[in-house]
Amino acid sequence: MNIEETLINWLNDFIKDTDLFLISHKVTPTNNYKFYIDGDTGFALDRSIEINRKMRRFIEDEGIYPDGNFSLEVSSPGVDEPLKMLRQYKKNIGRMVLIEMIEDEQEHEGRIMAANEETVTIEKKGTKKQGKQTIDINYTDMKQATIQIEFKK
Repeated sequence: MNIEETLINWLNDFIKDTDLFLISHKVTPTNNYKFYIDGDTGFALDRSIEINRKMRRFIEDEGIYPDGNFSLEVSSPGVDEPLKMLRQYKKNIGRMVLIEMIEDEQEHEGRIMAANEETVTIEKKGTKKQGKQTIDINYTDMKQATIQIEFKK
């Protein structure tokens, strides 16, 4: 098992009985490890700091980089990052999303109403005459989906 797999396994074991989940990770040739985590109820800064410290301690205790020649970042993916997992869609039910389609570069904006293994259901505004429309979109037809920030008046 390589270092990257070892760290992913450690992280998944550490968060397995929580509402947190690993979304993605990046490793550079200069041993810069970035782990992007989210949670069903959010991912607070103090949790990020706690995981970073414990992971760093694990790396040091295991002697993975005896010279300390690595960097480690643990954070949420950020609000402008596309959704990647079903768990993220479920977490964001009730929020506005912008979905870019693969074909025709068409876009759909609406409120996430439901999500399952194959599709996300959104409610689009529509015209006065039509009213709101509910549509199901297959994940395989999407280029990306991004949560839209709403400011209340």
